[in-house]
Amino acid sequence: MKNQFDYIDQQILLKLRSDARKAYSQIAEELKVSNSLIHQRVKKLTETGVIKKADLILDEKKLGYNTKAYVGIRLKEARFATKVVEKLREIKEVTECNYVSGKYAIFALVYAKDNDHLRSVLYDQIHEVDGVGGTDSFICFTTNFDRSVPVVIS
Repeated sequence: MKNQFDYIDQQILLKLRSDARKAYSQIAEELKVSNSLIHQRVKKLTETGVIKKADLILDEKKLGYNTKAYVGIRLKEARFATKVVEKLREIKEVTECNYVSGKYAIFALVYAKDNDHLRSVLYDQIHEVDGVGGTDSFICFTTNFDRSVPVVIS
């Protein structure tokens, strides 16, 4: 299904992406449109699923999570995939989980306090999940940038 949004929708998305807490009245003023139009458009963008949620982004290092790792997970058999993902969802240090192609069946993003904590998450939690055949970890030294997909009119 093709996106059905126009220039105003695009500008609203760009402004909210830069600051999701920005007041609708301020966006309306900047775009020189009515406040109610902004409310209607945001409601439409939410109902159609273009806007999934407005999220609070935390600084993991300031919360004490100094180790960030991408973990490639191999399964013993493909039939374990759904159950493994359900168990990974229960591990609070796993913040993202994706099915992928290639050597791994699942790629997960894990935050840990330090390398010892990461080892514990891997060996005491992830490796204990029924169906996990093995893991490879890729420690992230620095996140250079993180952004949403581009907002374009199609």
